Amino acid sequence: MQAYLLDFANFMLRWLHVIAAIAWIGESIYFVMLDNSLRTPKAAEDREKGVFGEMWAVHGGGFYHNQKYASAPDKLPEDLHWSFWKAYTTWLTGFGLFVILYMVNPSFYLVNPGSSWDWAANMSGWQANVLALVFLLAGWVVYNELCKRISPNMERDSLLSIAVAVMMVVVAYLSSHIFSGRAAFLLTGAVMATAMSANVFFWIIPGQRRMVKAMKAGETPNPLDGKRGKQRSVHNTYFTLPVVLLMISNHYSFAYSHELAWVIMSLFIFAGALIRQYFVLMHSGHKRPAYPAVGVVLILVAFWIAAPSGGGQADVTASVAPELEEVHEIIEARCLTCHSREPTQTGFNAPPAGMAYDTLEQLSAQQAKIKEVVASGYMPLGNMTGMTDEERAIIAAWEE
Repeated sequence: MQAYLLDFANFMLRWLHVIAAIAWIGESIYFVMLDNSLRTPKAAEDREKGVFGEMWAVHGGGFYHNQKYASAPDKLPEDLHWSFWKAYTTWLTGFGLFVILYMVNPSFYLVNPGSSWDWAANMSGWQANVLALVFLLAGWVVYNELCKRISPNMERDSLLSIAVAVMMVVVAYLSSHIFSGRAAFLLTGAVMATAMSANVFFWIIPGQRRMVKAMKAGETPNPLDGKRGKQRSVHNTYFTLPVVLLMISNHYSFAYSHELAWVIMSLFIFAGALIRQYFVLMHSGHKRPAYPAVGVVLILVAFWIAAPSGGGQADVTASVAPELEEVHEIIEARCLTCHSREPTQTGFNAPPAGMAYDTLEQLSAQQAKIKEVVASGYMPLGNMTGMTDEERAIIAAWEE
């Protein structure tokens, strides 16, 4: 019953997380598009009253006229629209999912027994949990300090972008050496997602509140608040596509189980940022197809790196192709604790991803996937059931 309740909570929390993320990212992308699509107002009276830019649009059978003020309009409405709860809800539900899926069973999902760093390979579950939390917090602190120290007045944002890019490569490297593959991809994405939400909570919204307060008091707002908010908002938009990719990566073991997973991660992050840059510039009236072209090249390089070499991680070669029954004996001994209609592994109410191997027919239908995850060393998770190299070689030689 406990496993069922956790599954149901995971199901509902994931639903809410996706809804909040779609709403936040959609609104964020819309406002970046709007900001970059503004043109100088044509009406003299608009320019005289402080309108910085405007955009006309048609959608849903109606026409819209958006205007942006360079400073303060004559009067602010009481029903001023704010954008922050979507960001907070996305992070809170995402963190809740991380707790339910990873921190409840850290020895299974977080610890990387195959790490080349002995201290990481031998971490206990509670140590992995603490380190994961520290990892998220440290990611935000380092990123925030880079912003404050390199470009405090938003005058060296290009240099800051390079520094943040280097930081993300370091994060990818550390996460893939400290945590299990799937958790490493997730935590790297979570570092960016945490920075995105923290940008809203600590900088964008407080700065906007100070600006509104100053306007209502008849004072001139501090221009740095607006510039700072714009800086962090721009960072958020470049984080968006990489974060989404990393969050859905847990279904694709070829990427996170590879020995160069941190390189694959970094290539995906840069590819996503470059593709997003194309759309940002396009809304400004500048089409630069070189950006998505380079992004696609990076994705292809990641695909080439992640491609199976044929040998997998096993150092032993099976002398003859095994029979299906022989493979089933290995699966029964090493995998059925989880991949069964009635799992016996604690924390599982149903087989992961719906893959049960109780019968020969079920096993045969999933042959390609089983060979991939076993040869890569990703399964069994953390090799908790002690699958040997000889057994991996037998599965690798399995042919129908």
